[in-house]
Amino acid sequence: TQSTWGYCAKVFKSMSREDTIYYAKLAEQAERYDDMVKHMKEIATSGQELTNEERNLLSVAYKNSVGTRRTACRAVTAIKQKEEAKGTKFMDIIEEYKVKVESEVESVCNEINEILEKNLIPKAASAESEVFYLKMKGDYCRYMAECVTGDKNKKAAEAAHEAYKKANEKAEGLASTHPIRLGLALNYSVFYYEILNSPEEACKLAKTAFDSAIADLEGLEDEQYKDSATIMQLLRDNLTLWTADTNEEDGAGKDKHDQGLRTNQPTIHKIITVSYTHL
Repeated sequence: TQSTWGYCAKVFKSMSREDTIYYAKLAEQAERYDDMVKHMKEIATSGQELTNEERNLLSVAYKNSVGTRRTACRAVTAIKQKEEAKGTKFMDIIEEYKVKVESEVESVCNEINEILEKNLIPKAASAESEVFYLKMKGDYCRYMAECVTGDKNKKAAEAAHEAYKKANEKAEGLASTHPIRLGLALNYSVFYYEILNSPEEACKLAKTAFDSAIADLEGLEDEQYKDSATIMQLLRDNLTLWTADTNEEDGAGKDKHDQGLRTNQPTIHKIITVSYTHL
């Protein structure tokens, strides 16, 4: 009931930072990511610099909250294309539902981007934090660009490009093997490939990141070695896929590899999220 929710809201508002973090972890274990988002939003807008753990919990919360909606958006788009070809009489219903799903993706992305712009990026106390938040902004602008069309798509793509570019410049201050720098290179290159339709730039960015890190990989401690090597393997997998794509002379091969990338993309992001969680 509304009175019960009002009581819960007062309790949550009066909770300590430690209790709020515990609630977020509890929601994560229960796989109630929208609840996790509410608690991590409280932490992110508190005015304090986030710890590494808090930063990663924030990332996990929003990544999973938007993830199911991105999957739904892709599914509805595919259904629309299929039904449109069949000449179904239900196109109005499909289009209405597509708009609903897209608006949910936009809502989540706009919320976290506002937090990043107002609360986190301006107060980032280290290059690592700043790169993390700028990359995060680029990711959520990219998620919007995936789902929307027209002017909204153009604006989201431009915002993503700007955020990734700034993050890439700041990342020069991090070690070439740093998991956040490698994760940025992975996601930035996916942006070039999927959103800007620029496989050459995607390959160039991914290869540069991979080649720069490979020489320094052996000197890392076990935990960071595992994190960095995992992302480097993903970079190499994408390079293999994209190189094969650009070598195809007909359009059929491109469609095949594009579909494969879309299928694997959520797994890529999930692995990166898990890697960050364990840093």
